[in-house]
Amino acid sequence: MSSILTNNSAMVALDTLRNINRNLSGIQSEIATGKKVANAQDNAAIWAISTVMSTDVESFKQITDSLNLGSSTVGVARAGAEQITGMLQDMKNLIVSAQEDNVDRSKIQTDIAELRKQVTSIVGAAQFNGLNLINGSSTADVDILASLDRTSSGVTASFISVERQDLSISNTGSAATFGGTAVTDTSLIDNGGTNAGTADTVATGATQAITIASVADGNSYRIVLDDSGDANSLGQRTFEYVAGTDDSASSVAANLANQVSTFLAQTGDTNYTVSRTDDVISITNNSGADLDITAESATGGTAGVTSGGLGNLATIDVTSEAGATAALTAIEGLLQTSIDAAASFGSSQTRIANQGEFVNTMIDSLTSGIGALTDSDIEAASAKLQALQVQQQLGVQALSIANQGPQSLLSLFR
Repeated sequence: MSSILTNNSAMVALDTLRNINRNLSGIQSEIATGKKVANAQDNAAIWAISTVMSTDVESFKQITDSLNLGSSTVGVARAGAEQITGMLQDMKNLIVSAQEDNVDRSKIQTDIAELRKQVTSIVGAAQFNGLNLINGSSTADVDILASLDRTSSGVTASFISVERQDLSISNTGSAATFGGTAVTDTSLIDNGGTNAGTADTVATGATQAITIASVADGNSYRIVLDDSGDANSLGQRTFEYVAGTDDSASSVAANLANQVSTFLAQTGDTNYTVSRTDDVISITNNSGADLDITAESATGGTAGVTSGGLGNLATIDVTSEAGATAALTAIEGLLQTSIDAAASFGSSQTRIANQGEFVNTMIDSLTSGIGALTDSDIEAASAKLQALQVQQQLGVQALSIANQGPQSLLSLFR
C-alpha cells in the first residue's frame, strides 16, 4: 500500500542518514582531538580510569622535582664530607710527621689549627636552599618525597629518609689531665711484675705482658717504650690514658693497645707488635735489640671529654711527644667519622637517583597506558572517515529518491 501521508521509505532513509551523520561527527571529533575518549560522554568507565591515571602522572612529575631537590641537597652534603675527609687526611699527614723528634711541633700545630678552621668553613657552607645536613644542628632525618602508592583503600606518600651526619666542631671536647699523685706499686698497672715507674728490659724475641690491675675515675695509666739506646727505630714513645667513670680494665687496656698499634702502623715500624686480651696488653720485641718498657700510674687525673661529630679536633695537640702520639689515634677516629658520613650520603644520593629513574619510567608507562586507553587510531579513523563520507553521500541520495516516491502516485490520477 502506498500513502501520500506516510513515506516509510523516506523515514528509513532519514534514520539511516542520521546514524551516518552521528558516526561521522564522532569520527571527525576523534580525528580533531586525537582521542577516542575525550570526555566522560564518550566512555564513562575508560574516561574515569584514564583521568585517575593522568592525575597520578602529574603527581609523579612533582615527585621528580622533589627528588631532584633532595639529590642536590644530599650531593652538597656529600661533597662537603668528602672535602672534610681530604682536610683530615692532610691533618693526619702532619700528625705523622710530628712523631719525629727533630721537627718543630709548634709549627705543625699551627698548620693543624689552620686546617681545623678550614673544616669549620666547609661545614658552615655545605648547605643547599638553607638546609645543612652536616652541621649537627639537628638529629632528625630528612624525608624526601619519593612516591605515591595507590591501593584500593586510597593513596599514601612514601619517603626516602636521609640521615644527617654531624661533622661540626663547635661542641668541642676536652683533653685528659694525667693524675698528679704517682702510684709506684703494681696496684693500678702491673708491668710483668715490675713496679710502676721502673723500667723493665725486654730482650729481643721476648713478650712483655702489661696488666691493668684496677680502674677508677681519674686513675691515670702511661706506657713508655724506649729503644733509643739500641735499635733506635722507635726512640722513646709515651702512650697514656686517664680512666673515666664508665671505663673498665678491658677498655683502658684496649685504648692503650690501640694507641701503640696505631702508632706502629702509621710510622711503619715492624720491630714491635702489640696485642690485647681483656685487661692484658702484650708487646713483643722483634727488633734484634733490647726494649725498655716503663709503666706509670697515678691518681687524681681528669678523664677527657669526647664530643660528637668532629669536636675532638680541638683536643689534638702535637706540641708534646705524648700529645703527638695520642693525636694519631684521635685522627683515625675522626677520619672514620667523616668517611662514614660521605659514604652514607653517597648511598642516599644513589638511592634517590635510582628512585628518580624509576619515577620517570613510571611516568612513561602511565602515559603510554593512558594513550592506549584514550588515544585514537588515526589510520583506522581516516579509513572510517572516508567510508562514512561515502555512506553520507549515498544516504542523501537514498533520501532524495525516497522523497520522490509520493510524486509517482500522481500518475495514477492522469
